[in-house]
Amino acid sequence: MISKQSISNKIRCTYILKALFVGAMLLLPYVIKAQVGEHRNTLSIGVNGGYDLTTIRFSPKVVQSMKGGFTGGLTARYTVEKYFSTIASVQIEVNYAQLGWKEDIQTINNTPVINAVTGVAEKYERTINYVQIPFMTHLAWGKEDKGLNFFVNAGPQFGVYLGESTSTNFDFATRNTADRANSVAEQETMSVQKKFDYGITAGLGMEYAMPRVGRCLIEARYYYGLGNIYGDSKKDYFGSSNFSTITVKIAYLFDIMH
Repeated sequence: MISKQSISNKIRCTYILKALFVGAMLLLPYVIKAQVGEHRNTLSIGVNGGYDLTTIRFSPKVVQSMKGGFTGGLTARYTVEKYFSTIASVQIEVNYAQLGWKEDIQTINNTPVINAVTGVAEKYERTINYVQIPFMTHLAWGKEDKGLNFFVNAGPQFGVYLGESTSTNFDFATRNTADRANSVAEQETMSVQKKFDYGITAGLGMEYAMPRVGRCLIEARYYYGLGNIYGDSKKDYFGSSNFSTITVKIAYLFDIMH
């Protein structure tokens, strides 16, 4: 049973994160306009690709392992200034991403749940495809145009639902819910209800710049969804169903304006 205190803490945490999301959106224009250091006017564009590890924070809880999926797309970065040792930029991406969840179907003894019809351990995985658009402040320290620097990215991210698919080895009519330690199974037959996603993303990475060649980047990023994929009103089954994603990605950028 989920305690009232636990629910209250989750609601409070969600409100704080939503406030940070709104704050990030309000601050972005000021980052673009700010000119308190050495002016820069560098526009870099390129491609990125990587791997997502995703779970969904269901309430009631659904036991899961991380689901892997491809992500990749286009990147544009505009460097506006260098303030002492900090290189300040604004970065936007348009990415295709495979998210979703993978259930860890176990008994109370931590053994696989066997389906009575197929005689094999039950497996369930949902893939949800999105176009994701992060708007981020990019701050870097180190070499600007030749050599290595370290950077952080942070800002709001939006997602638009494209479609979904399910991979399972049992028929829903004969699934073995009686032996499951986690009996929550409604999500297995529910399609995504909310087609627009939003949240906060942040990452750490390294960049190596080579004159007339380009910029190579590697980054680890985390995304916390503030929207839910299912309805979250009192009449709905799930109180929350938001994404939590770890991404490892590489990118190649080249300067088109300097």
